[in-house]
Amino acid sequence: MALNARLDHRDPLVFDTHELGRRPGALQRLTRTIDAPVDLGIQGVIGVPEGAPVELELRLESVMEGVLVTGTARASAKGECVRCLEPLEQVLEADFQEMFSYPDADDRGRPKAEPVDDAEDDEDTLFLEDGLFDLEPVLRDAVVLALPMQPVCQDDCPGLCSECGARLADDPDHHHDAVDIRWAALQGLAGSLEDGEKDELSGAEAGVDEKQEK
Repeated sequence: MALNARLDHRDPLVFDTHELGRRPGALQRLTRTIDAPVDLGIQGVIGVPEGAPVELELRLESVMEGVLVTGTARASAKGECVRCLEPLEQVLEADFQEMFSYPDADDRGRPKAEPVDDAEDDEDTLFLEDGLFDLEPVLRDAVVLALPMQPVCQDDCPGLCSECGARLADDPDHHHDAVDIRWAALQGLAGSLEDGEKDELSGAEAGVDEKQEK
């Protein structure tokens, strides 16, 4: 990635590395609770609601090339079960590690003699800007990787009835008597025959009664 746009140190996801200096091996640990930014998660599936608290634990280590950031994000994610469509909530813990490079150093940490325009190398590189770095893109990637693509309320959720939409977990014995369309006509014919037999039987019984009366 190319150099970041101007960073605002007041942004809760922007961190300052000036205390580390450029002393390889220098270490700093930080904890911070932030409000979740918009669309933190898998849009339309599951994610951390905007404004919900996200706890961050970070380890900043100065290396030759820049600052190595290792951390964990913890939050509560909300979504919808893909089987029964019921709301669900789960604890999210996302680990991440990212290198934020000095913009004026090469891959060995040495100052560059001249600026080099190498778009391919910069495309996947995150840079420090005046000692600041923006954690938001790293956090977003980590959260998406930590969340399930198809969340379920429970591993054995039976889902919904395909015929009437009833939630099967609420009624384990729920079922419909399935009728094979190929036999429907025969069943109708059988019903007609049964009705005819009943009529004949009723007629026969009536004839016997009349004879007895005579």
